[in-house]
Amino acid sequence: MRHRREQRRLRRVGGPLHPDLGVRRLSGSPAPPPPHSTRWSHARVGAETRYLAASVRQRLRGRDLALIAAGLTFYAGIAVVPLLLVAVRLTGWLTGPEEVSELTDGLTEILPAQLGAPSVVRDLVDAGLAMDVVGLLLALLPLSLYGEGLRRALLRFSHRRDTMTGWRGRLLGLPLALVTPLLLYPLLLAADGMASLAGQPGAGAAIGRFALGYYSVLVVLTVPLAWGYRVVAAGRLGWPALVSGALFTAACLSGFLQGFVLFLSLPLDLGAPFGGLTPVGAAVAIALWLFLLHLVLLGGWLVTQALDDRLAAGRAAGEPAGAERALTPPAPPAGPRGAARPGSSPPA
Repeated sequence: MRHRREQRRLRRVGGPLHPDLGVRRLSGSPAPPPPHSTRWSHARVGAETRYLAASVRQRLRGRDLALIAAGLTFYAGIAVVPLLLVAVRLTGWLTGPEEVSELTDGLTEILPAQLGAPSVVRDLVDAGLAMDVVGLLLALLPLSLYGEGLRRALLRFSHRRDTMTGWRGRLLGLPLALVTPLLLYPLLLAADGMASLAGQPGAGAAIGRFALGYYSVLVVLTVPLAWGYRVVAAGRLGWPALVSGALFTAACLSGFLQGFVLFLSLPLDLGAPFGGLTPVGAAVAIALWLFLLHLVLLGGWLVTQALDDRLAAGRAAGEPAGAERALTPPAPPAGPRGAARPGSSPPA
């Protein structure tokens, strides 16, 4: 009872308490991490969540997230079309142009036609399948700029000093272009399956169509996100935090892309704010969605960094050796034979 009264008093005086340690958090600094020896409970989950949120806020201090996302969106605007063209061309070489064209028909069937998305996708695929080797090599230059932008953006949330940032980002991002057929082809197969489900009535088919689209995008996005967070970024994250962070960010992005498809179904006049110039309005709308997607991507990076630091703190506390070991202070080192240990009473 006395302990509870003391906690309530400290809340009134100094703000939130750590639920396990009962210590007051200083203003402007994150709460101390919960001890790993504490068993999982609702209080432990809440403490871990608050710690990660405080760690993310601390990383955002003094940094303009919107401006960093806008800069990364600039690089993405240059790289997105060449990346899609290269992905289509490589997938055509791997599976055959006829297979890609046939699967694209399924994709155009499930896209809303209100804003002309099916015709844009069809033109993009046709242009990609018609690319020759020279065009493919030329597309690698603007494509590689996204790796540079990603490395520069992620470095803004790190204290690491980097050299040749642009070239490192470009070269480390290029290997992803080689595996794009392994990412695009499953998406085309999933789109074809969604088109088959679209013709079936009932709530089950609708739920299956949504689940197929959501989880296929989630799985496909996990691979480039993990590569970007682990290789393109200037830091080296531990595998547990990397896998968890990449899956979490991919899940958020996949849900966000479902919202983009919903946006495409709205009967909007995109050229109305721009004097009736619909292509200008469409370009601005795509840029806005790219900006929002990169806000999510950077938020996922911050959460992954915070999770990696939290897991590193747990390893430093010696959790693998047992729950009690993290709470037991280390024994003083032994002195010479017959001599008293530092901090111990002399022998009688």
